[in-house]
Amino acid sequence: MKYAYYPGCSSAGSGVEFELSSRFVAKKIGMELIETPDWNCCGASAAHLTNHDLSIALPARNLALAEDMDLDVAVPCAACFGRMKTAVKYVRESEKNQKHIEDILEIPYKAKNDVYCLLDVMSRPEAMEAIKANIAKPLNGLKVASYYGCLLVRPAGVVQFDDTENPQSMDKLMELVGATPVEWAFKTECCGASHQVSVPKVGREIIYRLLKNAVSNGAEAIVTACPLCMLNLDMRMKEMSRRDPRLNIPVYFFTELLAMALGSGAKAIGINKHFFPAVEVAEKALIPKPVEEVSAKKPVKPIAKAKQENTKNGGETA
Repeated sequence: MKYAYYPGCSSAGSGVEFELSSRFVAKKIGMELIETPDWNCCGASAAHLTNHDLSIALPARNLALAEDMDLDVAVPCAACFGRMKTAVKYVRESEKNQKHIEDILEIPYKAKNDVYCLLDVMSRPEAMEAIKANIAKPLNGLKVASYYGCLLVRPAGVVQFDDTENPQSMDKLMELVGATPVEWAFKTECCGASHQVSVPKVGREIIYRLLKNAVSNGAEAIVTACPLCMLNLDMRMKEMSRRDPRLNIPVYFFTELLAMALGSGAKAIGINKHFFPAVEVAEKALIPKPVEEVSAKKPVKPIAKAKQENTKNGGETA
């Protein structure tokens, strides 16, 4: 388990908890994340919306650096992942495309290495076996809504995720460490992205409906793999709870809950840095439940059979 690691721009800022917890989990399970030297921004949003050549060249440069390392690439950020997958697809489509990008970069790039999101590499069988072997304290049934967002799973022909409408990898990881994934209708819907700033009235309504559906289906926490989804939901939770007192659940990167189950303290991986308080719920989940409470627990329908239309589970259409 060795990868060229592209941390992305959010790793030292708004997504620092993702970086800290990812590094902890990787070290614990023997996964080598070797940071790509001299990496640059992937160009997400600013470049890919304005200049096609630049939108391919920026992620391609990072991939070319990883290609020199002869390693596949692991990417935590969903936006960075999407841009890199797009670059790989473009270069592999034709020799003309490859030469065009090489001329821009002025370095060789053959698109020989593959790109995987961190969620994907940590949910592979060998990684899951290592996680299972190193669980220090299981999450004791914490009910989580696995929120993949839109960028990890779309466009399907580019990212090639496990299932565009009903992905399973995060759910399986949460089950592995003792949490209980809930069935809900918004697991691949958009968080509103930059609409939270440019069109806040629309953006807040998107968040409200998403959180309402998660809570209505029993979620005690939301787990995500996207720094932008994390930022939007975590930052707006207090605002949403003023609108509806039920909407007061913490949001975590999936690696934070993995790290806690593998023995990390909450502060060591930055959970105390969240906008909405999240330490207490995470620590409480590690405390074994009384025997009588466990025996009275209702059986949970397997997530693999949970594929439904968005109108089910008490949810609204997107």
